[in-house]
Amino acid sequence: MERTETKSVKVEIVLDVICAASYIAFVRLRRAIERTRADGARVEVAVKPFRLAPDAGFDGKPLLDVLTAKFGEHVVAETRQATADAVRDGVILAYERAVAADTFEAHRLIASAAARGLAEPMVERLFRAHFTDGLNIADLGTLERLAAEIGVDRNDAAADGVRAELVGVHERGIRSVPRISFGEGPTMVGARPEKAYLQALRTAGAGG
Repeated sequence: MERTETKSVKVEIVLDVICAASYIAFVRLRRAIERTRADGARVEVAVKPFRLAPDAGFDGKPLLDVLTAKFGEHVVAETRQATADAVRDGVILAYERAVAADTFEAHRLIASAAARGLAEPMVERLFRAHFTDGLNIADLGTLERLAAEIGVDRNDAAADGVRAELVGVHERGIRSVPRISFGEGPTMVGARPEKAYLQALRTAGAGG
């Protein structure tokens, strides 16, 4: 019997590592990818940068204070609901200890990790550092320690390259994240169920 060859699936995810929806979507997508790879398919993941808060600074102000000042008191209740919902995905959103942070250097670290085939674990570690551990992911020393955990020996991606990627994402009309594209298949905005990602991966892997 002739064996049907599964083609490689290319997935692009545009995200920011201070975005809770991006975190949840990434966790669900990664589980779907692991299941797809376990079935023998090849999945290539490209992570594209997005900066939700380019004016956040680097001094690590308490995130809830920053969000409340920007959006109003109702944001506290919204973060509590998001925290409760995230538990179902095994995600801990510890807003009470998270700090506001510009993510440019974090995106540069992701690019450095990608060059070493380590983008996926690096993204997950940055999400967890920000949302669970309460670390300031704008701090260069913190990023160096996180990189070492994953096996990234240095943050050597060109800053101009990351800026160009950010501009490119903006020029494509992307104004919100997460945004996940499955090769020639669908593009999904926002956090979708894991089964939706799994179906998209399997459809793309079967040839669309």
